Amino acid sequence: MAKDNKVEEAIKAAKEEEEKLKAAKAESEEVAGEEAEAEAAAEEEACDEMEDEDSPEEEKEGFFKKKKEKKDKKDELIEELTDRVKRQMAEFDNFRKRTDKEKSQMFEMGARDIVEKILPVVDNFERGLAAASEEEKATPFVEGMDKIYKQLLTTLEEAGVKEIESLNLEFDPNLHNAVMHVEDEEVGENIIVEVFQKGYTYKDTVVRHSMVKVAN
Repeated sequence: MAKDNKVEEAIKAAKEEEEKLKAAKAESEEVAGEEAEAEAAAEEEACDEMEDEDSPEEEKEGFFKKKKEKKDKKDELIEELTDRVKRQMAEFDNFRKRTDKEKSQMFEMGARDIVEKILPVVDNFERGLAAASEEEKATPFVEGMDKIYKQLLTTLEEAGVKEIESLNLEFDPNLHNAVMHVEDEEVGENIIVEVFQKGYTYKDTVVRHSMVKVAN
């Protein structure tokens, strides 16, 4: 019986030792698990801190990017408005030039029309003075008519009206109107030998062609 009791005590002691080992092993695993969780938590916290540190830079970069985008849109608007103003100024300048040209043309047309109406008056002065005799030319009346005639020619010349030179010059269809031809061996071919009616230009534009006789 004593022997059996010793065996039972030994078995019981062995079981107690086995329980202690299991408990120690479980405690060890639990500690290891806690340490692993602590480590994971620390790593996660470190990652969060890194993200927090990086986020201001990203926000800063995003802020400047947005600001740059806004600045670009503002610049585009300024360029668009500037371009629009330039186009309007160019259009206005073209309109002004076109209007000035039209006004100038209208003025020249009106002035030319007046000159055409005055030229017959000049012709009548010339005919009247040419018809006066030498004795009549000395009278105050004819002298006064001559002065008025000369004053009229001076006024027309100051306004841009000029007489077309014709006599003894070569015929020019742009300036002269040949109403008679004559054979004359002493005169060169196509030379004007007589002027029936004087021609005039207004600012280099022919108002009336000279009516002439041309030698062939």
